[in-house]
Amino acid sequence: MKGTSVSRRLSYVLPLRWNDDSGLDELTDYLRWLAERCQVVVADGSPEPHFTRHAQRWNRWVTHLRVPTVTGASNGKVVGVCHGVRVAVHDRVVIADDDVRYDDTALRRVGEVLDSSDLVVPQNYFGALPWHARWDTARTLLNRAFSGDYPGTFGVSRTTFLAMGGYRDDVLFENLELMRTLAVAGGRIARAPDLFVRRTPPTARHFWSQRVRQAYDSLAQPVRCCVELAVLPAVGVAIARNSTAKVTSFLALSGVLVAELGRRRHGGTQVFPATTAVFAPLWIAERAVCVWIALARRVLLGGVRYHGGRLPTAAHSKRWLSKRRASRPGDGSALTSPDGARPVHSGCRPAPR
Repeated sequence: MKGTSVSRRLSYVLPLRWNDDSGLDELTDYLRWLAERCQVVVADGSPEPHFTRHAQRWNRWVTHLRVPTVTGASNGKVVGVCHGVRVAVHDRVVIADDDVRYDDTALRRVGEVLDSSDLVVPQNYFGALPWHARWDTARTLLNRAFSGDYPGTFGVSRTTFLAMGGYRDDVLFENLELMRTLAVAGGRIARAPDLFVRRTPPTARHFWSQRVRQAYDSLAQPVRCCVELAVLPAVGVAIARNSTAKVTSFLALSGVLVAELGRRRHGGTQVFPATTAVFAPLWIAERAVCVWIALARRVLLGGVRYHGGRLPTAAHSKRWLSKRRASRPGDGSALTSPDGARPVHSGCRPAPR
């Protein structure tokens, strides 16, 4: 291996489900680069023949696993993450989506921060910036201005992860669920907003398909959700009072200023161009509409569509997780759903070492 001593003691878990292998060559190059630096585990839930094609390309230098079918599991990514972490050979584990691209500096830094924490929260940024990536970056900047962003990658202690029983697979906002579950279990969370990890932008088509789905995540954050829900009524009142220009100008200017604050925090100007803050008004307008659509889908349809089904829960509250943990100490994977239905499988029982 050519990587640093820190990255050699890392495992990298990639949950994957592809129905299109158009990016296979680029991902293969990245995985080969990673494999020279750390253990790479691909938890692959792709259908045939994609799974077989992946195995043929990666099996010689990647731990390539078929994600098991779990009856009743709603979020296959969570099952894949749990399966991959269980197989990892190192305690320091990086979990990353298929569009995340680490470099040596980021891998080393994650390992260092994990020495004193159980979960590391890096900061993603888009390496290329077509118009829709700039639009989505405005969301990132607004998040950075307040509590922090939610990236597509974490560093996690395998020991802590397995001890808490993984996390629930019946939620849409799985990253927030993982953070809350670990916090309730007493884990130490380290936000690292200056640890920048590149990701590749989605296609414009995929970007549009995610607008309501991302807005649904706000339902797990009541304060944020209320603020977002209030924007559209505020504009409606302004229209009724013939003060539309003033209100919309205020919202637009405020959005740009807050996004710029997020861009400047923690060295963000290194990776976020100034033009990305200008897209904040567009993102605010998008979210003001989509959050109402998301709420309507929750109330009227029982949830948002996800891989052929519907998920009603964006993420469970810390209070709910604490109660269920207290009622079942030491058995995080047997937490029942809010309606008292079946236990939710986490797939995260410690394996013999």
